[in-house]
Amino acid sequence: MTAEKHPDPGGAFAAAAPHPDPLPVIPGSSPGREREGPGPKSRGDEGLLPGADPSDIRPDDWVERLVPAALRPYARLARLDRPIGTWLLLFPAWWGIALAAKGWPDPFLLALFALGAVAMRGAGCTLNDIADRHYDGMVARTRRRPLPSGAVGIAGALAFLALQLAIGAAVLLSLNRTSILLGLAVLALIVPYPFMKRITYWPQVFLGLNFNWGALLGWTAVRGTLALPPLLLYLGGVLWTIGYDTIYAHQDKEDDARIGVKSSALALGERTRPFLFLFYAAAAGLWAAAGATAGLKPPFWFGLAAALSQLCWQAARVATGNPADCLAKFRSNRWVGWLMLLGIVAGRLAQ
Repeated sequence: MTAEKHPDPGGAFAAAAPHPDPLPVIPGSSPGREREGPGPKSRGDEGLLPGADPSDIRPDDWVERLVPAALRPYARLARLDRPIGTWLLLFPAWWGIALAAKGWPDPFLLALFALGAVAMRGAGCTLNDIADRHYDGMVARTRRRPLPSGAVGIAGALAFLALQLAIGAAVLLSLNRTSILLGLAVLALIVPYPFMKRITYWPQVFLGLNFNWGALLGWTAVRGTLALPPLLLYLGGVLWTIGYDTIYAHQDKEDDARIGVKSSALALGERTRPFLFLFYAAAAGLWAAAGATAGLKPPFWFGLAAALSQLCWQAARVATGNPADCLAKFRSNRWVGWLMLLGIVAGRLAQ
């Protein structure tokens, strides 16, 4: 799930790791550049000092300092060093739990879904990195990740994927029958997602369908059946994800165009800003409908308004030509998650 080439700072475990030799030539790429990496226009290179490393694996982070050397590549494969993707996967589930609750959301369920989010986000990243290992080797930001750098082999990655899926399955099987069936159904979306960027300019849609499934699971974990409010919450989340992941994809657009990978950032180009406003406005409208049909009281609307304000700030201020700013705006969606959660809880408690 972000899957995905999902974000955030890393550490230096792969700084000395050998680059795979050789990487295959992928249609649309430039022969002869696979080993040297992308040129100065690739994601993450802009704004760096001469000789700086554009990789998203950063030195001296907590993984480098605290995790045993043998486990560091696996921590990075699961993106434990970059938790924003886990938060973005977790928030829709927490929203669904809070929306379904009669009062305070069940803390046990919140914790259980948090564990599931860590495991399944890690599994999604692992699956994505297995599928993208040759592409990642040709992108400056991702070439030092565990698989393209050679720090983890395919067999090790597959075993780690199985472990994470087992943890996710244990969480799922502790829920009610409806939730278990929903959890199994989402596999039809999870498995093809890593390959969508080869097929369509809108892999962000498939990411949204995956990342917001927790809104449905969270509701059914409490109520046992589906209803209109979680469906509206889910659809709003899908549009939210399309918006924030389009911002994220602008970091890689130069490399993506070079190696033949598609994204909404390439599809929209200079039209990104108005489309961000459109995606975010539609998301807020669906969330408003979810709150209204669920009978949430006025405090919810304050939380929703604050979340919409943050989204409008993103759309208005993002500099799509600046990878560092795109990453900062992407990460700021954690505020949207918290504001929505607080609004839903307050709107439920006011009843």
